[in-house]
Amino acid sequence: MLRSTLLPKLARSLTTTTTTTTAAARRHLTSSTPLFSMASSTLPAFKTPESFASVAESDYTPKLHLYTAPTPNGYKPSILLEELHAAYPESKELVYDYSYLSFKDNDQKKPEFLKINPNGRIPALVDDNYTVAGKDGGHKVWESASILLWLVERYDKENKFWFDKPEEKSDALSWIFFAHGGVGPMQGQANHFFRYAPEKIPYGIKRYQDETARLYSVLEDRLSDPSSGGFLVGGKFSVADINVYPWVKIHAWSGVETTPFPAVEKWLETIGARPAVQLGLKTPQGSAPKSKEEEEKIAKDARSWIVPGKQEEK
Repeated sequence: MLRSTLLPKLARSLTTTTTTTTAAARRHLTSSTPLFSMASSTLPAFKTPESFASVAESDYTPKLHLYTAPTPNGYKPSILLEELHAAYPESKELVYDYSYLSFKDNDQKKPEFLKINPNGRIPALVDDNYTVAGKDGGHKVWESASILLWLVERYDKENKFWFDKPEEKSDALSWIFFAHGGVGPMQGQANHFFRYAPEKIPYGIKRYQDETARLYSVLEDRLSDPSSGGFLVGGKFSVADINVYPWVKIHAWSGVETTPFPAVEKWLETIGARPAVQLGLKTPQGSAPKSKEEEEKIAKDARSWIVPGKQEEK
């Protein structure tokens, strides 16, 4: 049975794998501001994913700039970007770099980032391949599903991860909205009550874990249908799968079992074996806890600033 190896949501203290600093990185300083301080608007430097190291060495300046962190939503764009690069290896338009925002340093609330995403959440993308007259800089895209749709509409010329037929596009959007409005929010609340809440509230834990499991059962019904081909739409791996995969991957962190959902487990295994997906999960790279003690240590550390952060937002 596949078990989750994705870094738990908000476990952000570990460093990335070897990266190459790009020209863009030299224009930024790494933030060292105290918890929730707004003394500096500077965001962390841009880095190049390992799959683009050779491009960075040639001094080519990436035109796609991803602001992210090791969370389920943060991994969606990097997975698609790596898949697109694998599908269209000659396209320099798909070269990207990323800035790893620290929640502990409250990077996502700094004025510089709020100019990109006024909601102060990751991920966000600035596309310097596309500029609009009268607007400063490249096109800004925020919300993870919106970024996925922007990327396939702009760069997936052969619809390898998107669709030609109107009915398949409609089906894909249905599954994307299902995940964006259901799985993500419900599982996020399961994470909070199960891992981060300062006091254990059994009703809250059970409520959101049960709802997450119910949503998994919807995925199970679709994926177990022989007509699905093992994927959500069109019998192929697409952005509909990418948009929900990182959430289901961390089911163990949320305290939700996948044993009742064998088709979901097979789907997790199939997607997790894709080389581009594995690369996307390194942008930025996290690490899974290896014991219950490590799980509690990560949760305890995050708890110490997640709760004050929620108060800060009020």
